[in-house]
Amino acid sequence: MKKIRVAVLYGGRSGEHEVALRSAASVIRNLDRSKFEILPIGIDKNGKWHQAGPEALTSDSASLPIFRNLPEVSLPANPDASVTGVVSQGASASSFDIIFPVMHGTNGEDGAAQGLFELAEVAYVGCGVLASAVGMDKDVAKRLVAAAGLPVVPSLCLRKGEWSAKKKEILARAEKELGFPCFVKPVNSGSSVGVHKVKSAADFNAAVEDAFRFDVKVLVEKAIPAREIELSVLENPKYGEPPLVSIAGEVNANHEFYSYEAKYLDDNGAELLIPAHLTPAQLARAQEIARNVFTTLECEGLARCDLFLDKVTGEFYFNEVNTLPGFTSISMYPKMWEASGLPYAELLTKLVELGIARHERKKALVRDFKDI
Repeated sequence: MKKIRVAVLYGGRSGEHEVALRSAASVIRNLDRSKFEILPIGIDKNGKWHQAGPEALTSDSASLPIFRNLPEVSLPANPDASVTGVVSQGASASSFDIIFPVMHGTNGEDGAAQGLFELAEVAYVGCGVLASAVGMDKDVAKRLVAAAGLPVVPSLCLRKGEWSAKKKEILARAEKELGFPCFVKPVNSGSSVGVHKVKSAADFNAAVEDAFRFDVKVLVEKAIPAREIELSVLENPKYGEPPLVSIAGEVNANHEFYSYEAKYLDDNGAELLIPAHLTPAQLARAQEIARNVFTTLECEGLARCDLFLDKVTGEFYFNEVNTLPGFTSISMYPKMWEASGLPYAELLTKLVELGIARHERKKALVRDFKDI
C-alpha cells in the first residue's frame, strides 16, 4: 500500500519556537513509518523555511537540530494536480499529501499558517482558520463560550490605545469589578508568556505594560482559588458525531501559578496528574464542557480544553482552548489520550486521517458558480 507523505512543519516565528522543536521531534519519532513517509520542514525565527536533513528523522534527541546551513524551501501554488502539495527547493521538489503543523503560538496556531494552507489548497492536520484564530484570542473565545451558556471567569479586555489614554480609570474598574489578586495576560499568546498574577493595585500598571509587549490586547481576569483541569478533545472519526474527550488531567504548579518558567525552565515546576482526582460526576461535567467548547468554537481535528475547578464552590469555568497543544513526550494532550487507551502513534495516525478526510470533503464543494 502506498504510504501517505506527511510534511511535518515545525518551528516558526513565535515565542514558543523552542517548544515546537521539541514537539516536532516527538511527532516525527512516533509517526508510524509503515504508513507514512515524513518530510521535515523547519521554519526559523526569521520566517525562512528549510528542508531538514536526515538527522531530523533519526535523532533520538528531545529536540530537533537548530537550523544551520539547511537549504531554503518555498510552498508555491500547486503546480501539479496529481499531488496535494509541493515544496520547492531550487529546481527540485518534494511532494506530500498533508501538512502536520507543529507550531505553537502566534504565526502557527492562530490561523495564519492555516490560511496559507487553504490558499495553497493542501491538506493539513488540526483546526481550520476560524477555530485557530478564535482559540488563540482568549477574549473572543471567552465571549463565544459565554454566549453558548458555558461558565467563564469574569474579565476585562484592554486595548493598547485605550490603556494609554485611561490608565487610572482602567485600574479603578479592575479593582472594583475583579479585585486583587487578578491575572494579567496577553490575549494572543501561549505557554503563559507575559502572564502575571497581580496581588495589589501598586503592581497592576507594570504587569499590564509587560503584557502589552507581547500583544495589542490584554486580558485582566479575576483570580479564583482553583484547580487547573485539562482534557484532550479529538474530532470523531465518524463524521457528524460528537467529539471524543479523554479522561482529565490536573496541573499542580509548584510556582505561584503555571507560568512559562514552571512549564519549561524548572524541572520541578509542576506536578502533572493523570488522571485528575475527580468524582465521576465532576469528570462527566468537565468532559461535557470540553465537548461543548470544541463544538462552539468550530474546532476540528484536535484541541486541549483547559478548565478551572473552583475549590470553594466546586464549579467549573472555561479557561482556554489550545488548538495545537504541546506534543512532546511529556505533554498533557497525548498523555491524556494514552491514559484513555489511545496510544501516541495511533493518535497521530487518526489526526492525519482526519485532516485528509476534511480536505476531501472541501474539495467536493462547488468553487465555481458557473458549475451551479
